[in-house]
Amino acid sequence: MSIAHRDTGYWLKQFPNSGLPTNHCGNLMETAMRTVRAASMTAAIASIFTFGWPTLGRAHHSFAMYDQARVETVSGRLTRFIPGANHAQMIFELIGENGQTVLGADGKPVMWGVEMGPAARIALQGVTPDAFPVGTILTVSLHPMRNGKTFGAMPNGSPLVNCGMRVPSGGCTADTGKVFLGQND
Repeated sequence: MSIAHRDTGYWLKQFPNSGLPTNHCGNLMETAMRTVRAASMTAAIASIFTFGWPTLGRAHHSFAMYDQARVETVSGRLTRFIPGANHAQMIFELIGENGQTVLGADGKPVMWGVEMGPAARIALQGVTPDAFPVGTILTVSLHPMRNGKTFGAMPNGSPLVNCGMRVPSGGCTADTGKVFLGQND
């Protein structure tokens, strides 16, 4: 058999209606290799989405930066609610037991922040920007940062208390405000 007879193009010319898939040159082997490469690439992409994607969502950061051996309870006046996909955050001015804004050595309000669960999940428990508008008096328990910065993460099962726009007599507590988030993991 000559080389021409081994060429797929020769056989396709002999049997034009054979149904064999070919590329524009009629080379069956080249078409098969492209099909195998495309299938391999599709399998690789499917593997990334199947096995890798869920891991990426859970690996956004560690909680090692928080001192999980300590819990501090702080009250403040909300200045910003950030409904993030991974973690919602509330930023607030610290207030004292008298309801006055606590000032730092620089004469500016002492700002605190707290990281909570995903916005979609805590919204199911009523924690939304509408329920916590800017100016809301709140009390939260949190694991403070190890480096001393005024930010923390809510422990699971810790309540978030909304006391409205004015500090109640006796301070903002579970008895004087509305309790949210019995579970925030």
